[in-house]
Amino acid sequence: MTRAVLSIGSNVGDSLAHLRSVATELGPRLVACSSVYRSAPWGGVEQQDFLNAVVVAEDEAFDAWDWLRFGQRLEEAADRVRVQRWGPRSLDVDVVVCENLISEDPRLILPHPRAHERAFVLLPWLDVEPDATLRVGDDDVPVTELLARLSPEERAGVVQQEWSLQERPKEHEGVGDGSW
Repeated sequence: MTRAVLSIGSNVGDSLAHLRSVATELGPRLVACSSVYRSAPWGGVEQQDFLNAVVVAEDEAFDAWDWLRFGQRLEEAADRVRVQRWGPRSLDVDVVVCENLISEDPRLILPHPRAHERAFVLLPWLDVEPDATLRVGDDDVPVTELLARLSPEERAGVVQQEWSLQERPKEHEGVGDGSW
């Protein structure tokens, strides 16, 4: 059985619905999903804030490449357009880790090469796996330690929201559709 940690994000269209589509498509493979977080865009491209979350999934028939293709299929279904690196996107699905696999293939680098630098990955991941570790170089480092290494501004820029990936309370109808 392969277990994967997927980081998901959106800042185009109904961002919350795009994130929820991942949980829906995972179905019984979904082990856990974090809270939804709002974060400033990363990478210096002027754009609106993102909604981000982390999901943990398991499927005995999937390997790391299957998780990559799964994410790409969902991005395509959400009309993801790749115009600008770190630019706006309807849905971004990144494989952060898959089991203890290390891959240097440029199409699927594992663990994700920049996950340790991104509070919008680390904070949601801690929601679902408080004891998570991430291989950085030759070391397995607790995610809590990686988060502590980031600047206070980076950590403060990732704010937990009240929304869930698995439900949509009536009082939040319309939220996450670009009006937030």
